[in-house]
Amino acid sequence: MSETSRHDAWQAGDSYEQYMGRWSRQIAPLFLEWLGAPPNADWLEVGCGTGALTANILSLCEPNSIVAVEPSAGFLEKARANVSDPRVQFHTADAQDLDVPSCSKDIIVSGLVLNFVPDRKKALSEMKRIVHPGGTLGFYVWDYPGGGVEFMRAFWKAATSLDPAASNLTEDRRFPFCTPDRLRTLIEESGWTQVDSTALEAPSVFRNFDDYWRPFTLGAGPAPGYCASLLPDARERLRDRLAATLPRQADGSIRLMTRAWAIKAR
Repeated sequence: MSETSRHDAWQAGDSYEQYMGRWSRQIAPLFLEWLGAPPNADWLEVGCGTGALTANILSLCEPNSIVAVEPSAGFLEKARANVSDPRVQFHTADAQDLDVPSCSKDIIVSGLVLNFVPDRKKALSEMKRIVHPGGTLGFYVWDYPGGGVEFMRAFWKAATSLDPAASNLTEDRRFPFCTPDRLRTLIEESGWTQVDSTALEAPSVFRNFDDYWRPFTLGAGPAPGYCASLLPDARERLRDRLAATLPRQADGSIRLMTRAWAIKAR
């Protein structure tokens, strides 16, 4: 296992919820509003994680059915606990090899997943095989190159100031394609047309410094994985650097922003 992939440990559903899930839940309804899907559609969700986007599809889009696939057993367990609607079927699957009949879905969506798929063109071709002619694909990824996840950017800025080697793990370096132009090129090269994009933005407000710091100690995701790998003294230095540099509101809260790029196509 490579050094970077070692830190992509996305198995622990509860830890992910504290680190990223609570913020991804804010982006999901913004994405669905922009997607503008019709009611009574048959959906495929690729990489459902802990069920944040799934739950919003159910509450906002009046789906006929949802097949939600995810490779992580820990995430699927959490998703099944979070979402019990009989219209949803959860399955273990890889985005690059989907056991779903061709031309069987009206809408295919994927939230905050595509950057972790090794062969993205293969995954997008699989989705194209599965959607009905004239059907819709929609997905979104964090704006890593533009520093769109400010709480991550603050963490890595502090980490690399103490350990320059940490720069090899930062999401902006690892996922440089997460820009509108490069995402558009990727999807067009995979055979999709009528491509459109937009920015989705939401605040990430932490009650206090501990609310910010604790998720980084749980090991779920690249930055928490790096944090958990540090020796105790190094971890404490990183904590102190962040505590000294993060912006605070008068009540002690920490208000930062998140931004994702969304793409839809036919």
